[in-house]
Amino acid sequence: MTNEYEKYFEEACKWMNSDKVDENVKEELSTVFEQLKTYFYAPLEFGTAGLRSIMRPGINGMNTTTVRHFTQGLANLIKDENGETKGVAIAYDSRNNSFLFAKTAAEVLAASNIKVYFYEELHPTPTLSFAIRELGCIAGINITASHNAKEYNGYKVYWEDGAQLPPNHADTVANYVKSLDIFKDVHYIAFEDGLRNGLITLIGKEIDEKYLCNVLAQQVNPNAIKEVANDFKIVYTPIHGTGYRLVPEVLKRAGIKEENLLLVKEQMILDGNFPTTSKPNPEIKECFNLGIELAKENNCDLLIGTDPDADRTGIVIKTNTGNFITLSGNQVGALLVNYIIQAAKETNTLPANACVIKTIVTTELVSKICKENNVTLLNVLTGFKFIGEKIKEFEASHEYTYLFGFEESYGYLKGTYARDKDAVVASLLITEMAAYYKKQGKTLYDALMELYQKYGYFLDAVFTVKKEGVTANEEMKKSMQNLRSNLPNEINGIEVLKIRDYQSSIIKDLKTGEESNTNLPVSNVIFFEMADGSNLIVRPSGTEPIIKIYCGIPAENAESANAKLEEYKKELLKML
Repeated sequence: MTNEYEKYFEEACKWMNSDKVDENVKEELSTVFEQLKTYFYAPLEFGTAGLRSIMRPGINGMNTTTVRHFTQGLANLIKDENGETKGVAIAYDSRNNSFLFAKTAAEVLAASNIKVYFYEELHPTPTLSFAIRELGCIAGINITASHNAKEYNGYKVYWEDGAQLPPNHADTVANYVKSLDIFKDVHYIAFEDGLRNGLITLIGKEIDEKYLCNVLAQQVNPNAIKEVANDFKIVYTPIHGTGYRLVPEVLKRAGIKEENLLLVKEQMILDGNFPTTSKPNPEIKECFNLGIELAKENNCDLLIGTDPDADRTGIVIKTNTGNFITLSGNQVGALLVNYIIQAAKETNTLPANACVIKTIVTTELVSKICKENNVTLLNVLTGFKFIGEKIKEFEASHEYTYLFGFEESYGYLKGTYARDKDAVVASLLITEMAAYYKKQGKTLYDALMELYQKYGYFLDAVFTVKKEGVTANEEMKKSMQNLRSNLPNEINGIEVLKIRDYQSSIIKDLKTGEESNTNLPVSNVIFFEMADGSNLIVRPSGTEPIIKIYCGIPAENAESANAKLEEYKKELLKML
């Protein structure tokens, strides 16, 4: 068969290179070569959250062969660390092929005599993080592409602290993968054989119960929901994903009445094709269309949605005019930080050394809230693993008590039972917060307006530059290099005060020329501090072929902030 393929390929090349062949024919043949190039141009690489790609054949697609290849690299790392008996926990979401890829990974680990704890049904990402710590595993694997479109799947790797794989171990796995032949050096056994010989153990309900107890322990005011339970209604949708069971369960245990928890039945169906939305992303209002209709019918003020692996949480609220609007991750995060601090003060549970952690691209509104309340705020690089690292540091040093962590991309975590963002605990806290304000005769919209009234209006927006084709990653690198080579002194006529380049780890004051260190790990991020108080941040995504531009703009009101955003957007798009 191999000789036949070589013969066909050789003949096709002969046609492509001949001046006797019609150009139209060559153009048709080129599409075949272009598809092969797409499949085999470059291998998958670890990004912000492991691997993520379209499900297709070849070395840069998500398929059983690439899953086996990377799992063999992980298995070699685990053997280097003598972690075989500690084992690896494996979870998966509702996406097409997630269960298949999870089994595939388990089969490779079992062949290396590494113990596997395999979730018997799909589970949220944070439950995997919890299970790693609860079971004393050395690592964990989660098969998910989070909120990406249905064509995608992914492979997240976690280490023994429950956080995503640290850079040094990710490098080790990547180096092993490069050194291993994708076929000859990869070994696996049948999943059923792993079950029979005890190398693979199924887990589920017993871990869930311990996890739910830890989530419920994060309530700041455990009576808030119960006090308004009779007339407190909310809508919830898992958007066809893993939150379908545990989110309703935790809300009921917290005190919401079953008849007042309205579930979007069409989206309670587990379906990797995500038939009710073009993309299962709770940042997008389209995901909430069915939920909004349900909310209108039942006079609800709040809708909560979680993405397929239930690590991100989006909400829709009703304004004072009766319109339904989505809140950004920054707005929800600011509301939660403010609520948690205030409720903790009222219940005398706010630690003296309390610390909130956010990423560098996340709203500066939180800085004002923390400063007002004498709570320390720390910034880390984008990616929840960096928040997880800080939690680990605090446990060792006792310098701070972790209060809350979040990132603008709809990820939140209270508590240290897990080390990744958790949509289950976020759904609980958002519901508790809404109940708290309801008792005061307020909605979450009222609470948000009060924040702006106290601290000033702040607009946080994200837009993207998409790169196409197999060279997308190279194009992103070129765009970032070009920007670094032509750093501006002003943008849209507004002076740049400082430039933070996290790749060189240098902060440069453009007025004085003084340079200082970012004191954060190296990352491909450029941060402009503007004279009008705005922050403009540029970074390539670690999970999609896009460059993200984050704008944080303080202003008198929404109208002036949006006008300024449009001007900045025009200039930044030209620069990229």
